[in-house]
Amino acid sequence: MPENLTLETYTALVGQIIGRSSWINVDQKMIDGFCDVTGDYQFIHSDPKRAKEDTPFGGSIAHGFLTLSLITQMYKDHVPRLKGHELIINYGLERIRFLNPVPSGSDIRGQFTLKNLTKRREGQYLAENEVQVEIKGQDKPAMIGTWLTLLVAGDL
Repeated sequence: MPENLTLETYTALVGQIIGRSSWINVDQKMIDGFCDVTGDYQFIHSDPKRAKEDTPFGGSIAHGFLTLSLITQMYKDHVPRLKGHELIINYGLERIRFLNPVPSGSDIRGQFTLKNLTKRREGQYLAENEVQVEIKGQDKPAMIGTWLTLLVAGDL
């Protein structure tokens, strides 16, 4: 479980990597499940044989939005919390870019860098985290962007 940090300690982390997740395996079963949830059955995701034959990917690939959705799992156990702020609200995303496809069977992990922490009102802070999703064994990340989260004190 991540640490609960004081405001002073958390603020001192601006500009630093504050978390790196464990590796998550993105297998065909996960990709198929995402197809079912979203209705996106494009063959590059759902038909490994055709994707191997008809694309430069060498097989099926994960949806970009699947990669994006996994940042919550990557964040929850590996990024410190602001002490007393147990409510973490997804506030938005900025400049998300999918730079490299995630082949089925790949392992990915997230790295989070605290870019800024701004007080919004009493008991609320907006955290801007640069997110980079790495693919094991590849130099180019799968995805980069900024994730905004609103940290809200539990007593509000």
